[in-house]
Amino acid sequence: MTEAILLVGGKGTRLRPLTTHTPKPLLRVAGVPFLTHQLARAAEAGVTRLVLATSYLAELFEAEYGDGSTLGLELVYATEPVPLGTGGAIRNAASLLTCGPDDPVFVFNGDILSGVDLTALREAHTRAGAAVTLHLTRVLDPRAFGLVPTDGDGRVQAFKEKPQTKAEIVTDQINAGCYVFTRSVINSIPVGREVSVERETFPGLLDSGALVRGFVDGSYWLDLGTPQAYVRGSADLVRGLVSSPALPGPVGEAIVLPGATVHPQAVLTGGTVVCEGAVVEAGAIVDGSIVLPAARIAERARVSGSVVGANAAVGAGTTLQSTVIGDTATIGPDNELTAGLRIDCGVRLPAQAVRASAAPSVLAS
Repeated sequence: MTEAILLVGGKGTRLRPLTTHTPKPLLRVAGVPFLTHQLARAAEAGVTRLVLATSYLAELFEAEYGDGSTLGLELVYATEPVPLGTGGAIRNAASLLTCGPDDPVFVFNGDILSGVDLTALREAHTRAGAAVTLHLTRVLDPRAFGLVPTDGDGRVQAFKEKPQTKAEIVTDQINAGCYVFTRSVINSIPVGREVSVERETFPGLLDSGALVRGFVDGSYWLDLGTPQAYVRGSADLVRGLVSSPALPGPVGEAIVLPGATVHPQAVLTGGTVVCEGAVVEAGAIVDGSIVLPAARIAERARVSGSVVGANAAVGAGTTLQSTVIGDTATIGPDNELTAGLRIDCGVRLPAQAVRASAAPSVLAS
């Protein structure tokens, strides 16, 4: 048996308004909650029991997954009474683990889409006898990340904060948000207070001489913490650029879930997903976008790289470019919403309220 902890307590503030009513890990990605992809990959790698470390809207996780039996897992739930940081959340969840002190435990961040070989990661950890093994990925521009240099044997040398100058960029390797802990190491994390694994736990292990290893892997990796990344990750799953055993349809240009209605004269491209109860009308073009349950895209609308929230409506002739529409919002006809705009839940925009060009009636005159 292999156990795991999955950290799903964050509020997902960078994704607002999408996370107003839905925790970030339960947002639909390629048609199913993102957490479903993570759970399915964990089960595929031999994880049999998993603790969900919850906080924000904690009750929605158990409502979605119950005991986990439908995914072939045993799921249990640990809720943080107060925010405890990454390390504190791991320690709080560890009270529900059943494995022995020398057993490996996976720890996953709840917002990372990755193609890393989890079985190989666990085996490398066990073979080395490491205290902790971190999945590391290489990025072209590491300035936005903490750096994790390793030696020729994969031993972690340091944990460096985000570099401020070119001279501080000592490696392109960053922490990819997936770890294997030896259980006894988790037990050493202080109980009942906020702890950061990045700033306290991992540097403390290095100072003590413990073996902390990096597992460098070049497979697909994406942090889904922003709307742009969230849309991209969903589209990449639909198009098969990264695999998931939980994908609810064959890879291709689009996935249309049962119960959705797409007019034969509508066009879906670029890894679009249309969720159950949603409607896409004639002449609409939806490219690389997420249409959430019961949303409606009216005729001749153009939707690109965007998210249309549950029960939201996009009017005829309206254009969305890299835009987020919150749940139950209504966008009237002939609006033009440009990249980066976010419309809050429940907002109603009248026809032609927001445009980047002259209104059609003006052009006609």
